[in-house]
Amino acid sequence: MSPSFLATNLAAALLLPPLNLLLLAFTGLWLLNVRRSLGKALVASSLALFWLLSTPVVADRLLGMLDPNPRPITGALADAIVILSGGTYAHSLEYGGDTVNQLTLERVRYGAWLARRIGKPILVSGGAPMAGMPEARLMRAVLEQEFAVPVKWEEDRSLTTRENARFSAAILKREGVRRIYLVSHSWHLKRAVPEFERAGLVVISAGTGYFRPGPSLPLDWLPNARALFKSYLAMHEGIGLLWYRILNQFGEHT
Repeated sequence: MSPSFLATNLAAALLLPPLNLLLLAFTGLWLLNVRRSLGKALVASSLALFWLLSTPVVADRLLGMLDPNPRPITGALADAIVILSGGTYAHSLEYGGDTVNQLTLERVRYGAWLARRIGKPILVSGGAPMAGMPEARLMRAVLEQEFAVPVKWEEDRSLTTRENARFSAAILKREGVRRIYLVSHSWHLKRAVPEFERAGLVVISAGTGYFRPGPSLPLDWLPNARALFKSYLAMHEGIGLLWYRILNQFGEHT
């Protein structure tokens, strides 16, 4: 495992639910004997935030804020399709080894559909942050063996969205490709599209999993694990956007 990947994900875990809320609660418990009123306030805040972030009414709106306005794809407006990885399903019993996880599969499925519709070549992008087989290679196997859609390029070095963009752009520019469809989840595109544009490509968003929250129902105020995961995704992207903005401010170009 890359040390930088480990450090980045450790920092993210400290800032994201549920660990950030647990740390807030433990801090409050520790303060009860020193500053009782502050300790009680921190414990109460952690419980309240945990409840709210676990409710569909809050989680859906957080994730919906990241969705760009969807644009229907009509015609072949770009020269290639780039599909970004979203993680792996390691040591799967049923498939006899590593394969793509649910998020990556959703992106691969839409990329395959798009390729059949517009007939443009595919680049898959994703390295091996946890060691093992690169995610791009797993994506290629699924696309070619299960969806019967060929993959022309495989970018298997990247560990971050920024590296997805930089390494993919290098491959595509050598092939004379400047305009791409970028396939990822809609909530990820707000961070991914600017990175590919910074790498010198013209990007057309090709999002999947667009989310439009509907009217709230009473049951939407009851917490559940799925809603907490949505809040996690929304907060992860928000922190990622802020971090890249800081890097850009200080002229980080790697």
